[in-house]
Amino acid sequence: MRKASLLVVTALAAAACSGGGSAPTTPSAAATPATTATAAPKRVAVDSLGSPIPPAPAVAGGSFASVVVADLDLVFGDIGNTVDAEAITRLGESGDPRVAWLFADLLRFVQRGFIADTTVAAFENLTETEVTSSSSRWGQVTDWLIAWDIPSPPGYVGWKRLIFEFVEPGWSPFFDDNDAAIDWRWLSWGGVLIDDRPLDATNRPCPDGCIPALDDPAVTNAAGGDWYPDERIVFGVVVNGEARAYPKNIMEVHEMVNDTIGGRRIGLPYCTLCGSAQAYFTDDVPEGLEGFETFELRTSGLLSRSNKVMYEFHTRSVFDTFTGVALSGPLQDEGVTLEMISTRTSTWRDWKTAHPDTTIVAEDGGIGGSYRADPLGGRDDNGPIFPIGDVDPRLPVQKDVLGVITSDGTAIAFPVDEVTRALEAGELVEAAGVRVITDGGGIGAETLDGEPIATHQAFWFAWSQFHPDTEVWTRVNLGG
Repeated sequence: MRKASLLVVTALAAAACSGGGSAPTTPSAAATPATTATAAPKRVAVDSLGSPIPPAPAVAGGSFASVVVADLDLVFGDIGNTVDAEAITRLGESGDPRVAWLFADLLRFVQRGFIADTTVAAFENLTETEVTSSSSRWGQVTDWLIAWDIPSPPGYVGWKRLIFEFVEPGWSPFFDDNDAAIDWRWLSWGGVLIDDRPLDATNRPCPDGCIPALDDPAVTNAAGGDWYPDERIVFGVVVNGEARAYPKNIMEVHEMVNDTIGGRRIGLPYCTLCGSAQAYFTDDVPEGLEGFETFELRTSGLLSRSNKVMYEFHTRSVFDTFTGVALSGPLQDEGVTLEMISTRTSTWRDWKTAHPDTTIVAEDGGIGGSYRADPLGGRDDNGPIFPIGDVDPRLPVQKDVLGVITSDGTAIAFPVDEVTRALEAGELVEAAGVRVITDGGGIGAETLDGEPIATHQAFWFAWSQFHPDTEVWTRVNLGG
């Protein structure tokens, strides 16, 4: 029996992934409408980088054959010491493409060498495809599996957790919840470990390679923020009239802030991979949950289709970062959905002009930190670096959109560049009862009656994944 030692390779990259000041402004009532929206088409058979996705293999249902179970036990049962290559080859001859999800999980951690080559060959045999990627075979096969929507195999979580918990035992509470509303097929490793540092040590470094949340950062007034260049991006939040700016370069390092603004506790996750900074109230804790008064959000080190997976520290409950819905643990049992508040993506110049009383996170974050101007160094310039599956062709995958959910559940995406040009030309930007407005140097949304709507920006691939039936606003009047 041929076996090889497990090689856990280095990650591709770290996962990665208003009020007080000028009032929001809207175009005049006489402005020319620039208002239309297109419904979602069928997905197209290309992956995140535009490569063709082959036809999906036929999949049968039912339980695994006993020989398949035995071989999966051989491959994953002693994952910390050996991987049985002959069992992988036999699984590739099993005729059950559901096994391919476990091949993808293995390839995430073993991307080079004999075991990786054997796994790719088994995948090709099982799915009757040819893996062509030279840079990320794991990424390509996972893109295909997501696009094909291959069902998860029976007993999938049991085998998957063996390799994930070998890498990070701190993920075990997530796998322990048999009722979790997590699509385990999409769950992958983001290249870092869980941020589970004690609360009294959260502003210390992560010795084992997590992405450390920044809790209660030091802040200065606008004048004290002169260290940050005017043209660089901030994420602005206003709560009960108190405004605060979070510099993008600091958020790229921490990806999570827990803070108090306007007398409310908030959590602000930033998914660098999907270009999305969001803010949620975290002080509305259901009765019966004892031992803490506010939720404390953390980065798990895991991804779901290139989207950051966050969790709550006290309860080890996984949250859908994009929607604020609890997916596992006690908070799922309580039906918790975090209330989202608006974030504004703006330049520091425009934000402090609109909000002269704003505060901004101090240059060192209050922890003696040193933050480069561009910590990611153009990491995502050539498209998503983690699998996202098939794509919605209406917009480029990394197009910035302002996402809005109406009171009746309608999802609308407003492409930021086009909307900005329309507003600058004095046009109305409206769709499905939503009007886009300028706000703090960025853009936001309100109802036609002027009621504010919580919004945030994100890359198109992320918004369209979570809202596959989303409408897309298109500028009709291209003049001006």
